[in-house]
Amino acid sequence: MFRLLAFALALALPLSAFAMGAGGSTTPANIVNPDYVQAEKLIKEWKYTDAIPLLDKVVAAEPKNADAQNLLGYANRKLNRLSEARLHYGKALEANPEHRGALEYQGELYLMVDDLRAAEGNLAQLDKICFFGCTEYTDLKKAIAEYKQRKGITS
Repeated sequence: MFRLLAFALALALPLSAFAMGAGGSTTPANIVNPDYVQAEKLIKEWKYTDAIPLLDKVVAAEPKNADAQNLLGYANRKLNRLSEARLHYGKALEANPEHRGALEYQGELYLMVDDLRAAEGNLAQLDKICFFGCTEYTDLKKAIAEYKQRKGITS
């Protein structure tokens, strides 16, 4: 009986996560909002500067849109605008404290500013959230390992 319940739960969790979107958001506006859709496309093309004004429009209309805040953080981090990135990751996590993408990317930002302890804190949060594992956890864990190797940190 327990095995059957565990199996059913294992199947149900990925489906519910898929329905909520990659970042765990339940904001349906992301699917409909053409500015968000276009900004996401531009980010995939590495056109961060072009994506930012579109995302600014999205968060002006929806300040608690965790996915848009996360993408704003990501675009700004890629442009080395670290204080802006930090601000938007914070807003994303304020709107959704379990936003996997924001936790991963904020962790990578922490590594950029040599705050290993904070990055490891984000990794611990992802470990709790990602019961069966997730790419955000795996990617941040890899980034931390590479950071430690570059810095000659053993532990």
